[in-house]
Amino acid sequence: MSTATATDLTVPTLGGRHHFLLRRLHSLTGIVFGGYLVVHLLVNATIAQGRNVYQTQVDKIHDLPFLPVLEWGLIYLPILFHTVYGVWIILTGQPNVNRYPYEKNWFYFFQRVSAVIIVFFMLFHVLALKYGLFGTNLAFDPHFRALQTVARHMDASFLITWVLYPIGILASCYHLANGFWAGAITWGLTISSGAQKRWGYVCTGLFALTFTAGMMALVAAARLDPNHVPLGPTPH
Repeated sequence: MSTATATDLTVPTLGGRHHFLLRRLHSLTGIVFGGYLVVHLLVNATIAQGRNVYQTQVDKIHDLPFLPVLEWGLIYLPILFHTVYGVWIILTGQPNVNRYPYEKNWFYFFQRVSAVIIVFFMLFHVLALKYGLFGTNLAFDPHFRALQTVARHMDASFLITWVLYPIGILASCYHLANGFWAGAITWGLTISSGAQKRWGYVCTGLFALTFTAGMMALVAAARLDPNHVPLGPTPH
């Protein structure tokens, strides 16, 4: 069963003889991206626990030494490379599901569709929460006000809460799970069809876990009243 597309013929022009290395680096940064997403969704799921659980988790992250260095080195730069190179792959690829409607071909197609969704979703998510580009009512304040600002963010727009975020979470979790499945083949970890099938079950479980965590966080955040959310504990 082949899922080859024109991408395999045209992408090497981007890196020339370094194409193999760039594709491996793209896969590796995808693993880093995926690991961050898992942690991010699980931390957000603590919103459902109420009290100051979520604020405590946010404080642990923001109390890390050299946080800006860690963010750029382990999150932003890997995500930026994975996104830019991934966009190039999408632009130079030619989906062929209309000619070869195999299951894995559809997985390949939706992997690219989800990538496009994630790019726009991530731009909104980062620019709104971290930089307040779309208004201070959407900005995130991690210091004592994490839960309160999440509540205010979710209260800003029905479309943001119940359209943008569900689509973004679904696309992210699918891209993560299918990317991990394909990544195992890329690195030669699942050669046989049996190994790929077993790893597929694991990746399906990963999708279920992350999507459940993401939606749990979303529903819990949407139920918050921004006018009645207590501030987080004052740090020692």
